[in-house]
Amino acid sequence: MSTTTPPPSPQPRPSEARERLLRTAADLFYNEGIHAVGVDRVLAEAGVTRATMYRHFPGKEALVAAYLGLEDATIRGYFAAAEEQSGGAPRDLVEAVVEGIAEDARRYHTRGCPFINAAAEYPDAGSEVRAIVRRHRDWFRATLADVLTAAGLPEPGAKADALVLLRDATLVGVYLDDGAEVVESFRRTARRVVGLDD
Repeated sequence: MSTTTPPPSPQPRPSEARERLLRTAADLFYNEGIHAVGVDRVLAEAGVTRATMYRHFPGKEALVAAYLGLEDATIRGYFAAAEEQSGGAPRDLVEAVVEGIAEDARRYHTRGCPFINAAAEYPDAGSEVRAIVRRHRDWFRATLADVLTAAGLPEPGAKADALVLLRDATLVGVYLDDGAEVVESFRRTARRVVGLDD
């Protein structure tokens, strides 16, 4: 009798309709606002039926949660890419993270932070959306602190807090002001704050 563990069963691929629905919802929710976009609009633009939606999401709130999950996965992917780009060198990883935040603000999140935007639409601090936002922000702050700690930079917690504030301001600034100037200001300020210019 074998004592080896059988290989895990391959995870089923999400259906094409589910992915299309989620991508469409994410685009509309981010660009136009969650409450401004109704389910009928999402269904029409995704080209899926209401029955298809309910097979994957019990309602709009579940679709919103999945949208925020997609945003969370994207930002976690940025950290993974920065780690790969840095080749594991801690100080280079800090550089890559600062540059990744700047690039994200310049190219992808040009209408503000999706988590802050969602929180603004869900004022009840006890709502599931606000819980998702809190978990993401806690992870983001802790990950920044870990990166700064690994690089041997002093006061990593305080510097992580400052980077979160700078990122928040940058994502608002690129939407309201001259995006290129805002991003360049973020780069200079973030480098100074974390001690990369020392």
